[in-house]
Amino acid sequence: MSNNKKHYDIIISGGGLSGSLMALSLADLTKADGSLLSIAIVEANKSETNKPEVSALEEQKAVHQNTFPLFDDRVLALSHASAKYLDSVNVWQHLSLDACAIEKIDISDRGHYGKARLEAQEHGVSALGYVIAMTKIGQGQLKALASKSNVQWFSPDTITYIDWQPNNELMSELDNELDNGLDNNVVTVTLSSGDILSTILLLACDGANSPCRQLANIDVNKSDYQQVALIANVATEKAHNNKAFERFTEFGPIAMLPLVPLKNAQNRCSLVWTMSPQQSEQLLSLNDNEFSHQLELAFGSWLGAITEVGKRDVYPLVLLQAKQQTYHRLALIGNASHTIHPIAGQGFNLGLRDVQLMASLIAKQLQNQADIGSFTLLNQYSQKRAQDQKQIITLTDSLVTLFANNLPPLVAGRNTGLKIMNYFQPLKRTLVNKLMGY
Repeated sequence: MSNNKKHYDIIISGGGLSGSLMALSLADLTKADGSLLSIAIVEANKSETNKPEVSALEEQKAVHQNTFPLFDDRVLALSHASAKYLDSVNVWQHLSLDACAIEKIDISDRGHYGKARLEAQEHGVSALGYVIAMTKIGQGQLKALASKSNVQWFSPDTITYIDWQPNNELMSELDNELDNGLDNNVVTVTLSSGDILSTILLLACDGANSPCRQLANIDVNKSDYQQVALIANVATEKAHNNKAFERFTEFGPIAMLPLVPLKNAQNRCSLVWTMSPQQSEQLLSLNDNEFSHQLELAFGSWLGAITEVGKRDVYPLVLLQAKQQTYHRLALIGNASHTIHPIAGQGFNLGLRDVQLMASLIAKQLQNQADIGSFTLLNQYSQKRAQDQKQIITLTDSLVTLFANNLPPLVAGRNTGLKIMNYFQPLKRTLVNKLMGY
């Protein structure tokens, strides 16, 4: 077979958080003949798999010289279940020192009486979840993937065309050279490099603007919240003591998520402040001292003064849902399928559960020596993910509507709801279990 034509059991479009985790979740699965699955990852950005690891000494030196993004890394809130899954695929060992446990969550409505407090100890766990930089998760997954010889990267590269029909010329080459008895149930993808790959299952882990979703002509429902998230890492006067804050204000919800301490910044938090685009423009125009003052006014004195502010970034907030999860030998995973409001910190966790289910369905098909790209598997994936996705999207969408509205009946209702939830244990337990990913 010509050098630029290759066959893989599975092709993963996108090597980011969802894509690399998907590959890792599949890398140890075996086929009927005992061989490992052959997996290709097509990633638009240059792969960092061969990037030299930065030593702790070099990292501290970079921090001192202000060349290391001390305050600029976006963070994710990992649910308890997500951390447990990352441990099962040997990633958590690379993350545990950089992950800050969330032991308590304070939920409050600024200027009103409603408050709720969630504590890990009350629910029999040491942490409700963890906060960690996205880059750390990515690096941890790449470290775990480094030893998987059956995973091949095509990077930097992108999928520019998908042929959903059998390519008879290519299939003839594959059958003759690999002697694998393929039955034409494949899709072929053309990469920007000119390489042509074939597979029996294509997994789109390629983000909110998924090229695979677009090439499959899968439409999306999209709602613009007319809001943005202003994100920055900040240092505070008081220690967070592993407590996360969700503070609802007239400008929008403020989340302060605890971060692990660094040598020159012991009390660090990640700020996620939801607001209108106009408000964000005003706040971005302020200097650090002015911004700190405005944040203190809005957030309150829970953590004392804001003593340092990192780089401020703004991200538009939209709700995006693919109208279908699957196509012929294709499944959408993570942000390719759904992007949601960050109000409850559930986005990455929802995508991780996509990965987890797909991996378990593929493992079951392999055990039964069945087609891993079949309609049956794809239909099961679509149906089983629908309820979880609907519940989380409804939860986040409802919270946005409820807490972004200052109509007196809604204000009274949400504060009463917070107070009831704080004291009514079955309701609190239901919310905590959902936030923990169960």
